[in-house]
Amino acid sequence: MMPTTPATRTDIQRSVDASELRRLLERESDIRVLDVRSVREYDSIHIAGSYNAPLDTLVTHAREIAELDHPIVLVCKTGGRAEQARAVLADAGKVNLSVLDGGLDSWLHNGDEVERGASQVWAMDRQVRLVAGSISLVGIAGSLVFPKAKWLAGAVAAGLTYSAVSNTCAMGNALARLPYNRGRGCDIEAVLADMRAGS
Repeated sequence: MMPTTPATRTDIQRSVDASELRRLLERESDIRVLDVRSVREYDSIHIAGSYNAPLDTLVTHAREIAELDHPIVLVCKTGGRAEQARAVLADAGKVNLSVLDGGLDSWLHNGDEVERGASQVWAMDRQVRLVAGSISLVGIAGSLVFPKAKWLAGAVAAGLTYSAVSNTCAMGNALARLPYNRGRGCDIEAVLADMRAGS
């Protein structure tokens, strides 16, 4: 019988659950957790020791991130944005790349360690539900006076359907650019330097 060998950097799977990520972080010092939520979401709550590069920043610096030697586990709230980031980084040539299944929600459900900021902001999916619901209500209520307003609710429904099918969210991307979500900004050069050093 062949002896078993410990997991190596190339053994990282396309997705890992919260328990497996905890095990990886305990035994592999070179694993990096990269949170792709907005700066404000990250500042509100994040996995202890993780780094932040919002999805729009990651997209514009994909090649630099892909050049990092370290295995990277991507995180967002539920996994959708992290999966988009995985595709972008894979296209830029990054290997040993994974997504946390269920995102930060699964990490919290597992009872793992997080850091919380002083100010709490709504997660992006909650903001999208609020805006989409509000626009739909305005369209439905407005159709009582202006019958064509019903198309506003229909447009939101079509957008949400496309969002689910394509695993993208135009409304979420637009909301992420609002000052409420941008916060202090992301110094990507500092993030990259910290990821290289493990600080």
